[in-house]
Amino acid sequence: MKAVLQDLTWAELAALTVQAGEQPFRAKQLAQGLAQGKRISEIPVPAPFRAWLLERFEDEPVRIERTFTAKDGTKKFLFALADGNLVEGVLMHYKYGNTQCVSTQVGCRMGCKFCASTLGGLVRNLSAGEILGQVLAVNRAEGGGVREKRAVTNLVLMGSGEPFDNYDNVVRFLRAVTDGEGLGISARNISLSTCGLVPQMRAFAKEGIPLNLTVSLHAVTDEERVRTMPVARAYSIREILGACAEYFEKTGRRYIFEYSLIAGENADLAHADALAALLKGMPCHVNLIRLNEVKERALRAADEANAQAFLKRLTGHGISATLRRSMGADIGGACGQLRASYLRDDEPPMS
Repeated sequence: MKAVLQDLTWAELAALTVQAGEQPFRAKQLAQGLAQGKRISEIPVPAPFRAWLLERFEDEPVRIERTFTAKDGTKKFLFALADGNLVEGVLMHYKYGNTQCVSTQVGCRMGCKFCASTLGGLVRNLSAGEILGQVLAVNRAEGGGVREKRAVTNLVLMGSGEPFDNYDNVVRFLRAVTDGEGLGISARNISLSTCGLVPQMRAFAKEGIPLNLTVSLHAVTDEERVRTMPVARAYSIREILGACAEYFEKTGRRYIFEYSLIAGENADLAHADALAALLKGMPCHVNLIRLNEVKERALRAADEANAQAFLKRLTGHGISATLRRSMGADIGGACGQLRASYLRDDEPPMS
């Protein structure tokens, strides 16, 4: 596999252009072409320079292999990488814009029992350019522009992989996707979801990227949490809450907890009371989720009535909370489901 040109910053593209013996303005042409989601072979630069680039860099490091459309308009994309690996992403349509969910790793090693991404373990990390490539590919496929009239207005790093397990590449991606020379997506329109890797959470608080930090909690005690999230053996809820407080102190941004409602596990009213007691007085929001059931797992989702009762109890305690609307269920909307289905050769029908 060759290098990925989308990994390079503006300054690095400028240096590369000089190295190739080209005029400095060619760097801007490259940057503009890449931001438009073009392959190297499509960017209007002199043929010798293009050939020089293609000897060293992948022409199309991220390609949309399949597109699936749900009844509610949600689109799921299966991306093929240059080495043959697959990752996936989702584009969800809201009144305020279009949100793309991106992957940061091929597979995942966190082992969460409710997630399809972990079924095959971690294959490898994605480079910053491969993460960015997912956004560029979808924005182009959906007819979006650069900075203005983008088809992708918001991002969530909640696809396959644990973003903070690929810390350096994810931070590099975030700096690239928020750069005004590229897509220029505001950090405030980006959410990053972590299972709670405390050292990385504390480090990220110092990066100066004020995005929406989301933590997968899913339990009210360490003993319960470890049953579905092996990471709980390494970092306690108390440590996670401390890292969240540090993030708020450094950025002024409230943090979000994801809480999947699992039947018979954490979805009764006693758990709602315990969750409210745990989070009382904290500058946070709780995003309740009816579990996306995974074929290979035994966990089952709480029903709608249970979810609404849990929400009512939580907000009755003064906790800011919402119940996330399920989207794309008929196309395997949860992270890792499409890749797993494709590898089993039983993927949902294409649009």
